[in-house]
Amino acid sequence: VATPLILLPPSEGKAGGGTGPPWADSPQSFPDLAVHRRKVIAALVDAMAGPVEARSRILGVGAAKADEAAAANRSVDSALTLPAIQRYTGVLYDALDYPALSAAVRHGVDRQVVIFSGLWGAVRPADPIPDYKLKMGATLPGLGKPARFWKPLLTDALTGAASGTVWDLLPNEHTAAWNPTVAGRRIRVRFLDDV
Repeated sequence: VATPLILLPPSEGKAGGGTGPPWADSPQSFPDLAVHRRKVIAALVDAMAGPVEARSRILGVGAAKADEAAAANRSVDSALTLPAIQRYTGVLYDALDYPALSAAVRHGVDRQVVIFSGLWGAVRPADPIPDYKLKMGATLPGLGKPARFWKPLLTDALTGAASGTVWDLLPNEHTAAWNPTVAGRRIRVRFLDDV
């Protein structure tokens, strides 16, 4: 019986700093994606050399935050890392409260959760990643939209792992980064505003 997967988006909020070695020096859950991650990183670093207006547009932030995000993006290859589950700090990750979970439940989360990312493609909770900013729906010069770039790669990477039940909690821009037909059974969770 295949282990169920839970697909999560990253968070806009991220913890700064890190204590682990650079991402390329650390084991990753999807090692076949490493060469493709380098392509996205190269396109992102090149884009961060452009004028602040262009960086703001690519990153979807104002000029004040664009400089800070650009600095983090330029140092992605050499920056210290945190496990993805600690790096992401948005509402979903705060509610998950991973540190408060029992060891057995954390082990289950580590095995079952896959986090989609514009920069990394897909990571598992324990995968070490540095601070960065890149939305799945951004447009990088020379690469295009990360969702389009990652779609065939993530579909291949998830084909075996997604053969059972897949709980898809991805927003539309992240769902565009894979082909859900590879899932044995897909349960899509949609979040609605309470109005």
